[in-house]
Amino acid sequence: MLAMPSGTLACPDADRQHRLAAQLSDMIPGAATIRVGLDDPKQVWPHPHAIVKDEAGKAVASSRTTVRVAARWILRVWPEADWKQPHTFHLADATLTCGDPIPARLDR
Repeated sequence: MLAMPSGTLACPDADRQHRLAAQLSDMIPGAATIRVGLDDPKQVWPHPHAIVKDEAGKAVASSRTTVRVAARWILRVWPEADWKQPHTFHLADATLTCGDPIPARLDR
């Protein structure tokens, strides 16, 4: 984990995932989930790739730079995850699950 010039950790471990969720929510308005993997279809070799979706499961328009930064941040917060498979970061509760996001609830 990187420290700021003052020596203070940039993102304390206790709430690192929640801070990341807050930062990504601010950076990508309307985002509910971010699917991250090393399966960028435009690259031959493993490369960070992300797909941002809203609460309804529809894609949220984001720039290539924004989604690449989001993917890298998520990869760095969970270095122990098996990134051979895509994972989904749920911004509401700052959790990471393996695979695609859970479909929208039927009770809505």
